[in-house]
Amino acid sequence: MVTLGMLHKSRLLIPLTAVVCVLVLAIGTLGVAIEAASGQTTTETATDIYYKTEGVPLGPPVPSTDASSYRRYGSLDNRTLIWFVTQQHTYFGGFVLALPIFCVILEFAGLIARDRASAVRYDRLARDFLQVALLAFSLTAVVGVVMLGLFIWLYPTFMSYMGGTFKVMMPVYAFVFLAEAIFLVSYYYSWDRMAEPGLKWLHATIGVVANVLGGVLLLLVNAWAGFMMAPSGVDEQGRYLGNVWHLLHSALWNPLNVHRFLADLMSGGAVVMAYAAYRFLTSKSEQERAYYDWVGYVFLFVTVCALLPMPFAGYWLMRSVYEFRQSMGVTMMGGLLTWLFVVQALMIGVLFLGINYYLWQGMSRIQGAERYQRFLKYLVLALTGCLFVWLTPHTLIMTATEVKAMGGAQHPVIGNYGVMSAKNGAINVMICLTALSYILYRRANRTMTITWARAGNATIAVLFGVGMLNIVWLAVYGFYIPANVRVGLSSPQAFTTLTVLVGSLLVNQAMMRGAKSHGPIAWGKIPVRGMVALCGLAASFTWVMGLMGYIRSSGRLSWHIHELMPDLSPWAFTPSLGFAAKMVTVNMVVFWMVVLVLFWISSRSRPPISWTEQGPENRVAFLPSTSREMPSS
Repeated sequence: MVTLGMLHKSRLLIPLTAVVCVLVLAIGTLGVAIEAASGQTTTETATDIYYKTEGVPLGPPVPSTDASSYRRYGSLDNRTLIWFVTQQHTYFGGFVLALPIFCVILEFAGLIARDRASAVRYDRLARDFLQVALLAFSLTAVVGVVMLGLFIWLYPTFMSYMGGTFKVMMPVYAFVFLAEAIFLVSYYYSWDRMAEPGLKWLHATIGVVANVLGGVLLLLVNAWAGFMMAPSGVDEQGRYLGNVWHLLHSALWNPLNVHRFLADLMSGGAVVMAYAAYRFLTSKSEQERAYYDWVGYVFLFVTVCALLPMPFAGYWLMRSVYEFRQSMGVTMMGGLLTWLFVVQALMIGVLFLGINYYLWQGMSRIQGAERYQRFLKYLVLALTGCLFVWLTPHTLIMTATEVKAMGGAQHPVIGNYGVMSAKNGAINVMICLTALSYILYRRANRTMTITWARAGNATIAVLFGVGMLNIVWLAVYGFYIPANVRVGLSSPQAFTTLTVLVGSLLVNQAMMRGAKSHGPIAWGKIPVRGMVALCGLAASFTWVMGLMGYIRSSGRLSWHIHELMPDLSPWAFTPSLGFAAKMVTVNMVVFWMVVLVLFWISSRSRPPISWTEQGPENRVAFLPSTSREMPSS
């Protein structure tokens, strides 16, 4: 029987044991890399294939490979095994990156909270999730060790070259990993010891440092992924030329950093949302349902904050792909992988519809929300219309006979639509409509008392009306200009959306000062279908993350390292879309099952949720004040 004391001690031992394993393997890999790179240093100069600068080769060239370079074990599909383990490591790595960030944000929210109940609520939530983060950190390290071992065993030639090329970064990665582990453990175990007001800010600073180190790890990992898609810092033979910055800073490094950071935040927030929904649906007390209703709402807000800029980050990434190699961009968005982007568009549309649906269901817990119900059907129609525009393909899947009969790959009608300006316009309008839903939600239990309420409403109406008209006009204008000019329309569309969001939210916040409240939010009273929608949203976030990882990797086609090191293994073919969807789904299900186990383990040592009742309204301490829609902060 595992006791709580044993579990408490294991939280320190597991991360440190995992770190030792990672360090041992990293040092071993570094030794292999140095051995592979020995004797490769010359005095000749060579030219960087991307930056076109001169340098002295310091690393090994790309080795010659054939089918015999890959170890085979019966009918085992090496690539599928690597795919599964790598995706699990990516999921857990994103979870471990996001969860400490959430913990620090919650701790700071508690520090600046205006009342004691809110401060305690945020502080407890942060510490509870930090327990899960420590367990997940250990598991991530173990999965990373397994992944590294499989790469070395199943793809020895590839790993020998990567180790020799990135040998300078291996000890840096190991050091940063160890430092993050130490700071995370210190952050958790000093929580009670530094609970005094004077020390609490110092304690939050420890969390900030741990998150900075986690961000550095993400940058290093993205450098390796970016190098495989768009190599730089090496010559035509693949030899490292001594400039670490060029090796790190490939053509796709910056957009990859932004895109994966936002994806990790979404993935981490999705896990917490699903856990909150699960606990809400299985809770047997009103207090627990209310608590987990609030937790789900808070993390939906955080996840949406990461989702809103994601379309722009994705556009930046794909534009960078086109700028680096147009053929790769065409493969991903106009060729072999086109229909995966249609599936991705469908899932993103589902996400925005689901977010709005959850907000509308959340109005059931708010007194006075009935007055806005009549507007929701118009929002549904507008969002659905945008989804259809977002889904419209530029080309169709056709047989050779059909292409010949039509006279080309472009359909005479559909070919005029599905252009990027129209898709960008659709997603920008969906973002604006989601912001409008949030404004209605925020206003649901308030009556404005300011003298300029009519002028404020008119200002918000003008912002949304003029802004969305400008977005739609730019989308339509894109039909009449060349493709190389059309790509530039994304910037004014994004700027318009940002203006609408920031302007309307600021005006609405100013209008709610001193507003008359219709009563506190009845947390825990959201309909069950609202929490089911939250579960669906969480699964969709995770599934989209796995799908986009597959698309990004498949863009290299039959190359380990694009145009440098070919993949000559028996599995060097692009799997069918159906197989890819099944793999993404299996990875998602396994990830969710393991995460639920982690939450269960961490909850065994957690005291039961209890609150004191307050005032004649008989509301528990964690509920927001009557003048605020969220807990005071």
